[in-house]
Amino acid sequence: MGYQEDFISAFSEHIHRDGAEALLAWMQTTDFFTAPASTRFHGACEGGLVMHSLNVYQVLCSRFYTEGENPESYAICGLLHDLCKANFYKPGFRNVKNDETNTWERVPTYSVADAFPYGHGEKSVYLIERFLRLKPAEAMAIRWHMGGFDDSARGGSFAISEAYRAYPLAVKLHLADLEATYLVEKGTSAVNRR
Repeated sequence: MGYQEDFISAFSEHIHRDGAEALLAWMQTTDFFTAPASTRFHGACEGGLVMHSLNVYQVLCSRFYTEGENPESYAICGLLHDLCKANFYKPGFRNVKNDETNTWERVPTYSVADAFPYGHGEKSVYLIERFLRLKPAEAMAIRWHMGGFDDSARGGSFAISEAYRAYPLAVKLHLADLEATYLVEKGTSAVNRR
């Protein structure tokens, strides 16, 4: 199975809340399943976003799930934390000099074309809640999954510390996102091969 099929299978198996089917149907009208996960780092390739979402979900479950916790919450947070990146990137090309061959090559590139600049985590929460209600722990986890990379945290907001203190799922999702991004997905950029 491909990433899209794996995503839909995990989503359908674990997310049964009212509105889940409508959310998945809406996602299929976007570029979620073909979009990159970033402009040039992890998953900067076609399908990178769905790949990253599955990787975060798998790391979240395999490393941080504790018996008795809600599997649906883990699926919602892992699979949907970056929903804000649907219809977010614009594909293109640029020329890069190949140092080995001393020739110019056309390589794929992505730029941000955000038609709804609402923030990162908060935009994902907003988009999800158009279809299904999040529990407070899920909303906090998705809102703060970027950790110190979040613009609010970089600007000095202490809300992230309070969220992490009150909602362990928020810490777990952030750690799963870091592991997927920097360890699991190393070398997955078609734009930057470092």
